[in-house]
Amino acid sequence: MTQTFAALGVSSAFLSALQDIGYKQPTPIQSKSVALLLDGHDLMGVAQTGTGKTAAFALPLLQRLDQANEPARPRQPKSLILAPTRELALQIHTELENFAKNTSLRSTVIFGGVGQNPQVRQLQKGVDVLVATPGRLLDLVGQGYVDLSMICVLVLDEADRLLDMGFIPDVKRIVQQTPKSRQSLLFSATMSKGVSQLARNMLRDPIRVDVSPKQPTVKKIDQRVIMVENPDKLEVLQTLLHDESLSRAIVFTRTKHGANKVAKKLCAAGVSADAIHGNKSQSARQRALADFKKGRTWVLVATDIAARGLDIEGVSHVINFELPHEPEGYVHRIGRTGRAGASGVAWSLVDPSEVSRLRAVEQLIRLALSRFDKALNKLDLEDTRRRTTQAATNQADSRREGGSSRKRHDRQRRNQRHAA
Repeated sequence: MTQTFAALGVSSAFLSALQDIGYKQPTPIQSKSVALLLDGHDLMGVAQTGTGKTAAFALPLLQRLDQANEPARPRQPKSLILAPTRELALQIHTELENFAKNTSLRSTVIFGGVGQNPQVRQLQKGVDVLVATPGRLLDLVGQGYVDLSMICVLVLDEADRLLDMGFIPDVKRIVQQTPKSRQSLLFSATMSKGVSQLARNMLRDPIRVDVSPKQPTVKKIDQRVIMVENPDKLEVLQTLLHDESLSRAIVFTRTKHGANKVAKKLCAAGVSADAIHGNKSQSARQRALADFKKGRTWVLVATDIAARGLDIEGVSHVINFELPHEPEGYVHRIGRTGRAGASGVAWSLVDPSEVSRLRAVEQLIRLALSRFDKALNKLDLEDTRRRTTQAATNQADSRREGGSSRKRHDRQRRNQRHAA
């Protein structure tokens, strides 16, 4: 018998909201977590992104606050959700607003990289749920704009990512300022020693819920490796991007500088691309994501900031321009494609110096990836060079000749992609 949200104990106000946004039945992490959290248990959840864990912790949290029916106090949020990145914090906040639309509950989100005054004004009005990144939260606590003494529910989302990004000292400082009587939840895609230690210090007699796959990768993703030296990677990438089956792609680099460089080169070659990484302003990051989601750009070049927590539909291909430092990063990266039951393709461009990283990935996923030593022949590369040079010339002509040349350039770009 299929389980329902009503059977888990979700109240009518939230059932109506779930119906409106198209939630038909609980995912495994929701089925195993919601009732436990409604009963007040601390919980340690092991689940990858894209499994519905936001609803797993948000629905019980919101229902608890709604039933308490206590007015929000200025500067004193009742619950706190910590996230490692601005993008994930914003995404969580959006989902909270959708779930709570039939209630009077208020939530807000705070993060760095933007002015603090609008965030401070929201906090002064009083909020029930605060979603925050650790750095900005500690800044506002230090200035007296946030008081954590009334927190009744504390959630750490993507705990392993918080650990990887060096936020654990900040997280511990934040936890110390919340009441010991709180309900605590920790969610993580992996359970390393560091995350386990954090859970022991933060949670009280937690129930562990694990819905991670036995094999840590998505079966429907077609994973391929091209052995190619670094100087030739850009040409290989451009050829892959002209695959007729590709509709939208995320290209991953290890560094912010690398993301900028690759995006710039692709744009010069006539590919509609943009970069996203931690050094970009929040407005630039949101604009890049919005353009990618709406199809104004079809290639997003990113660091691992985009590997987790972002729900972007229709990503047909993921291309690892460089393999990540840690093999777990590979799993999170390729998880951006093949979502919601769809198929996907993941290419990795591997220089001989990266072979040890490739072996670590294969050991983690327990799968030997198919290698293509000569996936692109000489004619392919020469054709790519020709198209790259021609596109750069067209762009220069467009800048010199104005609007009429721009129309011609757009037509040539469409013809190039069709011909490829």
